[in-house]
Amino acid sequence: MREYLKFYIDGQWIDPAQSDTFEVINPATEEVAGTVSLGSSADVDKAVSAARRAFPSWSATSREERLALLEKILDVYQRRMGDIGASLTEEMGAPTALANGFQVNLGLGHLTTAIEVLRNFVFEEQRGGSLVVKEPIGVCGLITPWNWPINQIGVKVFPALATGCTMVLKPSEQSPFSGQVFTEILEEAGVPSGVFNLVQGDGPGVGRALSGHPDVDMVSFTGSTRAGVDIAVNAAPGVKRVTQELGGKGPNIILDDADLAANVGAGVATMMVNSGQTCSAGSRMLVPGERMEEVISVAREAASQVTVGDPTGDAAMGPVVSKAQFDKVQSLIQTGIDEGATLVAGGVGRPDGLTIGYFVQPTVFADVKNDMTIAREEIFGPVLTILGYDSIDHAIEIANDTEYGLAGFVAGADLDQARAVARRIRAGSVAINGGFDFGAPFGGYRKSGNGREWGEFGFHDYLETKGILGYTPADGS
Repeated sequence: MREYLKFYIDGQWIDPAQSDTFEVINPATEEVAGTVSLGSSADVDKAVSAARRAFPSWSATSREERLALLEKILDVYQRRMGDIGASLTEEMGAPTALANGFQVNLGLGHLTTAIEVLRNFVFEEQRGGSLVVKEPIGVCGLITPWNWPINQIGVKVFPALATGCTMVLKPSEQSPFSGQVFTEILEEAGVPSGVFNLVQGDGPGVGRALSGHPDVDMVSFTGSTRAGVDIAVNAAPGVKRVTQELGGKGPNIILDDADLAANVGAGVATMMVNSGQTCSAGSRMLVPGERMEEVISVAREAASQVTVGDPTGDAAMGPVVSKAQFDKVQSLIQTGIDEGATLVAGGVGRPDGLTIGYFVQPTVFADVKNDMTIAREEIFGPVLTILGYDSIDHAIEIANDTEYGLAGFVAGADLDQARAVARRIRAGSVAINGGFDFGAPFGGYRKSGNGREWGEFGFHDYLETKGILGYTPADGS
């Protein structure tokens, strides 16, 4: 049983301004896994004040000083990876192999990438007679979700530290344990007082106070589109910068020359990773319509191979994060059935043999039309929709017929053709044949957000651009 009742503010673990606690439920057992304090606007005020006081000195540090700190964080992070993984399994049900593998390694990858980028990042350059300078934006409010917790904390905190910003982090109250361990790592690594602050809490109590705080210069949020809109509205009076990575309904276009069996099988398996709770998932698989029966056969077999169960064992898929999420996914599965999609695998209810825990059957629908609810709404569960297309132009039309634009996928043997299709997909990132790159930009078009994270691109939103005109006089002196 974990009990995290203090916040990390100005280099110290302190009691919250008022006593208000939240029980974190282990979604695999439906039992209480721990308790955290829920913060208030008074706690946010303390944390922001600490970050504001620390900003002048931290923003003036050299590249070498910030690199040295990130290297220390890397050392501690690597030693604590097992602790992070265990916290992820408890708080949001990630299977042990996933939690200690890809989940934790994503955070590690963002840290090593930030170090590499910082070594050569151009903070100032001369253009004609002017000097263009990139300066840290100030105090940053970082609000992260529950689905890939350590990834989304790392992708914000590490660039903020690297660019000389100070910050206040609010993890999701549904997955607060990993944020607590992460904070212990930064404390042990010697992050200066006030540079990094942690306030646990929910959206109304902490998120709203943080995004609307007059002394916060920038807000970085990852979560639902609905919550992103609320944050943008709340931040607007302060005219502060707001960057958001929001929902998605990613198209996965499998071209006719692709290995159909391999790519359909991989698409099903990948959709079930993290119980489908991935905003960038290829949740709409687009296949040649004339090969739908072949696709259905492969998809049914692939879904049957996904083992579901105790995340501390060897199951490939654990539960979804909460009862509310379970109920939402169940409702949308029933909607898919009611609207006439072909249920290929899974369906409503828990998998056979599981009576406790928020476990969802790996579900696949085929013969889906793009106007069906399950093709429009972000289900955020292990539910794949398969749509048929008549031509490449038709596939691209379907792919772009969405209010989202976070990620897309293309599979094909003819690389030139796959590249051409990728260029036409309206999304912030498009992976060809399973491509992956920590240095590529990640972020969304339309209702999937704004701004970019990952690699060098993740630095820019934490920087202001200043032009110093006449830096070099016309006579060159």
